[in-house]
Amino acid sequence: METKDLTIILVHGAWGDGSHWQHIIPSLVKEGYKVRSVQNPLTSLQDDVNKTKDLIDAQEGKVLLVGHSYGGAVITGAGNHEKVVGLVYIAAFAPDEGDSLGSIFARREAPSGGASIYPDAKGFLWIKYDDFHQSFCQDLTEKEALVMSLSQKPIYNGCFGDEMGTPAWKTKPSWYQVSNQDRMIPAATEQEMAEHINAKKIIHLEASHASLASHATEVTALIVEAAQTV
Repeated sequence: METKDLTIILVHGAWGDGSHWQHIIPSLVKEGYKVRSVQNPLTSLQDDVNKTKDLIDAQEGKVLLVGHSYGGAVITGAGNHEKVVGLVYIAAFAPDEGDSLGSIFARREAPSGGASIYPDAKGFLWIKYDDFHQSFCQDLTEKEALVMSLSQKPIYNGCFGDEMGTPAWKTKPSWYQVSNQDRMIPAATEQEMAEHINAKKIIHLEASHASLASHATEVTALIVEAAQTV
């Protein structure tokens, strides 16, 4: 039964879709929250922001946005919507104005998972199927990793060059989860972004990039804490 006047919108990242939140959704619903998980096209940052805003528009009352990975850039843009009251970053990009994913990656040596990314003939980026487990989600079971790998959704290469406009975290409270064993975004970069956005709370998990699946209990707890605060 949905009892709280708040909708939690979960925003997936690259190489995934809304089902990446499958371990989080039941727990949030059990807590009494209305939950929605967006399905973004991963064709440009603006396209993904617009699709997320469409879902925000469809909700009554306040919205808490939760973004994983590239989804952090999406909520940073979409979070300027007047219904949004907070932002939760899960091993995610939290760009400042003028930043792109590419410029954030350029700050330090590329993480090991980056070597597994390759483009197709149409400019979409994939993770090599055989490398997905070790690069993206080394702390999941082989079965879970296999499903994530074979069902991955590619992201258009141009998304890595798209620059952020006005970031919502400048006016909305934020929370951040750092994955200490992340092989897709360096943990040091995540910590740097979490501090830069002045997150109200920063938690560290001994998790892969796929912390939303491998450490669902802790991630859910952070989301609930944010929801109760806003």
